[in-house]
Amino acid sequence: MKILVTGGAGFIGSHVVDAFIELEHEVVVIDNLSTGREENINPRAKFIKMNIEDPKLLEVFEIEKFDVVDHHAAQMDIRLSVADPVFDATNNILGTINLLQASVKTNVKKFIFISSGGAIYGEQDYFPADENHPTRPLSPYGITKLTGEKYLYFYANTYNLNFISLRYANIYGPRQNPKGEAGVVAIFASKFLAGDQPIINGDGKQTRDYVYVSDVVAANVKALDHENNDYVNIGTGKETDVNVLFHRINIICGGNGEEMHGPAKPGEQLRSVLNNKKAKELFNWEPQVSIEQGLAQTVEYFKQYNQK
Repeated sequence: MKILVTGGAGFIGSHVVDAFIELEHEVVVIDNLSTGREENINPRAKFIKMNIEDPKLLEVFEIEKFDVVDHHAAQMDIRLSVADPVFDATNNILGTINLLQASVKTNVKKFIFISSGGAIYGEQDYFPADENHPTRPLSPYGITKLTGEKYLYFYANTYNLNFISLRYANIYGPRQNPKGEAGVVAIFASKFLAGDQPIINGDGKQTRDYVYVSDVVAANVKALDHENNDYVNIGTGKETDVNVLFHRINIICGGNGEEMHGPAKPGEQLRSVLNNKKAKELFNWEPQVSIEQGLAQTVEYFKQYNQK
């Protein structure tokens, strides 16, 4: 198949590109390199540098004739979305609509949309949250992801576009960007390895569902063959709080760090964990990498990366 991966120079998207190429699919990457890195792009993929909201996107679709769109490109910084919701919506809503329009005009067979379980459910009523949990996003970022899913439903019903929305938990692993606000595993690991002091926001008891990137890649591969329109959680079903994460990474990095807390971030979600039963039932997906294994592999990556 010929597959477009948007955001294919980014942390997760680049791993997905690698897997698709390994399976001998033809892959085209669209990325504006605002957060992605050109060094992440598989040399066997065709790379086009552009924004997904660019009006010229349709020309690319008409030339390339994609079978599948795997849409990872997004403005994903929750705090930036709060500070600049217009920028967030331009990227995440208008960019997604532009891709959907181009998809139906050029007869794309499947649209894989990357959503966010934690961000669209908001503070949970029960744990872990399944796909029927009420959606009450607490950030513009979460609102844009939920809006993207609503547009998927419209395009499926109006134009018969086949889709699957993968609602990610918190993804970590090699190539994650340690700069900025996102990616606590990458931030902690890079700071420990540099001899700097990581700061835990608030009391550190806020929990997340951490999924290793190779498991997420496997879900994207499974999604290629899933025929029904669906919304599917991609998580482990296990909560880990920030204090536990801090100490595990500290031990892997030599155990020399001290636990230090800073002020809590306003509006930060307290608990987030996803039920993955539907993914198991639909396409036999479940995570294979434990958090202990994943953290060790991530730290090793940052050790090697820092030595370059």
